[in-house]
Amino acid sequence: MKRFPLLLLLLLQALLASSENGYELWLRYNKVEDKTLLQVYRQQLTGLLISGNSPTMDIVRKELQTGLHGLLDHSIPLHTSPQAGTLIAGTPQNEPLLRNTAINEQLKNAGNEGFVITTSLINNKPCTIISANTDIGVLYGTFHLLRLLQTQQSITKLNIVSAPRLRLRMLNHWDNLNRTVERGYAGFSIWNWHTLPDYIDPRYIDYARANASIGINGTVLTNVNANATMLTKPYLEKAKALANAFRPYGIRVFLTARFSAPMEIGGLKTADPLDPAVKQWWQQKAKEIYQYIPDFGGFLVKANSEGQPGPQDYHRTHADGANMLADAVAPFKGIVIWRAFVYSHTNPLDRHTQAFDEFTPLDGQFRKNVMLQVKNGPIDFMPREPFHPLFGAMPNTPLMMEFQVTQEYLGQATNLVYLAPLFKEVLESNTGNDYTVAQVIDGSTSKDTLTGIAGVANIGNDINWCGHPFAQANWYALGRLAWDHSLSSAGIANEWLRMTFTNNQHFVDTAQAMMLASRDVYVQFTNPLGLHHIMGTGHHYGPAPWVNDQHRPEWNPVYYHKADSIGIGFNRTTTGSNALAQYQPKARQQWENLSTCPDAYLLWFHHVPWDYKMRSGRSLWNELCYQYYTGAARTAAMQQTWNKLQPYVDQQRFHEVAMLLNIQHKESVWWRNACLLYFQTVSHLPIPAGYEQPSTSLEYYKSLRFPYAPGI
Repeated sequence: MKRFPLLLLLLLQALLASSENGYELWLRYNKVEDKTLLQVYRQQLTGLLISGNSPTMDIVRKELQTGLHGLLDHSIPLHTSPQAGTLIAGTPQNEPLLRNTAINEQLKNAGNEGFVITTSLINNKPCTIISANTDIGVLYGTFHLLRLLQTQQSITKLNIVSAPRLRLRMLNHWDNLNRTVERGYAGFSIWNWHTLPDYIDPRYIDYARANASIGINGTVLTNVNANATMLTKPYLEKAKALANAFRPYGIRVFLTARFSAPMEIGGLKTADPLDPAVKQWWQQKAKEIYQYIPDFGGFLVKANSEGQPGPQDYHRTHADGANMLADAVAPFKGIVIWRAFVYSHTNPLDRHTQAFDEFTPLDGQFRKNVMLQVKNGPIDFMPREPFHPLFGAMPNTPLMMEFQVTQEYLGQATNLVYLAPLFKEVLESNTGNDYTVAQVIDGSTSKDTLTGIAGVANIGNDINWCGHPFAQANWYALGRLAWDHSLSSAGIANEWLRMTFTNNQHFVDTAQAMMLASRDVYVQFTNPLGLHHIMGTGHHYGPAPWVNDQHRPEWNPVYYHKADSIGIGFNRTTTGSNALAQYQPKARQQWENLSTCPDAYLLWFHHVPWDYKMRSGRSLWNELCYQYYTGAARTAAMQQTWNKLQPYVDQQRFHEVAMLLNIQHKESVWWRNACLLYFQTVSHLPIPAGYEQPSTSLEYYKSLRFPYAPGI
């Protein structure tokens, strides 16, 4: 009887040891699994010499002590002078040992945020050195060295010089003041506005640490559908508290500005950007914000889009509105990020064309501290869409990329969809001017000093931050590509898997292949062949290609697929909306001819007959059926793949992913059946023999309702 409690305790301990909840993200610092490599690391890293007493250098010291203790499984002593195996971290300003060496020459290429990691002799002692021009650069270098250890790389002869390719590397939180998150699928907002500014949740620090580990240096705290209350004194005090917590990690706070704020909280009768009283109000508001947050980054603005107020309400241009705000923050070295996501239900033209038409005439008219934030594609974060034509059309305006990390149109938090291939597909697209989208946004083509990438965050207060365990990889990928867009999707997945799960090669190879295919699988069972925007309205969950009752025409899926008895697809050639004319000739050549347009974009640019013969030899209708059925089958294969990896994964996360993959497979069948049953009603063609016929009617799928779907 006495042994029973002990056995129960041991069993409980064993269960806890085999479970992880995902809170640590990719910063787990578990003991290095390879015993031979572990011994090498221990010989190479015998102590720490860390100079500087700033809050950032205190973080460097703590991170190295914590990380090395976990990875090497023993404490690392602090040295006061270099010995064989000492890890030295600092800047030439705070560590004399790093002056007058070859490192200084390398630091010229590191900039303000980059770092140098070398294996060098210091006082004739072999040492590993992390050096930078600034303390934050040392912190970035610290995380990079720890990443090498986590992924079991050699650190014997290091000679690394790394600097970010982009100045602004940001997360955009679509978080509301009531803690709901628009398009959020991982719980409520992590910002507890009610307890701020006096209560600093440790999660805020962990958030900043995770971002710093991948080089993210900016955060927009609030929804682009802005609330003017955020600019009032009580909420500026709350924002100040967060800014103070983030500052040592190199993260600057930005806020969304509601254009009508002078009227809503300022008592003015107008928000006209050319009105002197409005200009003065924003100037005073900017001065007030900088008194609270001296390093405030600036404003992100959504204006005259989807009902948001803006300068066009007063017959002014987007440049008029952006410049008015830019002048207000310019004395404090702040910037304005003006979103180019604009479209109007009163505009009868193709939604694809509207942003281009509105902004290209304004090229060169924006202040030097204004950036245009452009979504990766011309519609709205679709599972696959061509790059936005603005990236090849505004050489005199800094353009910032906006990706969506949260999976609004990509299965939300129930689907495993790794987004680095989507990001890379866009970044590597040739604009038609002999340079890529990546070269546009990193300033290579224009020498812009304002450069950046923003990602709409997928972070909530779920214990694992992102809802789906694999959704963490998209946050990670955004940061890594913002630092260096030349990194590969495979390389980023490899890093993330090793740091988040295990370095076991079989696991990494198998899971990496599944991740790399996952986005293509999702496109295949939801929006194949260039279909787009056929999801449920409002919540955007699941298929609804039949919807045609929304009061705004461009919110109806039928607007986009245009399926009829003849065929399916949106004609954007010269005989249709001519949206293709907005691309440079070399870019549009790949899409304008029906016979040469890649299958991936066929129905995006062309209305194609149902009996059109595809490259596969199948008719368009049969190809559509093939894509939907193949995509659903591939989700079943993902389940089988994951089940075989159970021996390599802790039980908690294994079962979480297994359950979610089961949901994903069910949803893939839902998409397949609902879409094909609907398209049958206009094509009047049968689903080919040999495919499992839908067992549920179209009317059943049409009847489904999701009044409490997350993210609305």
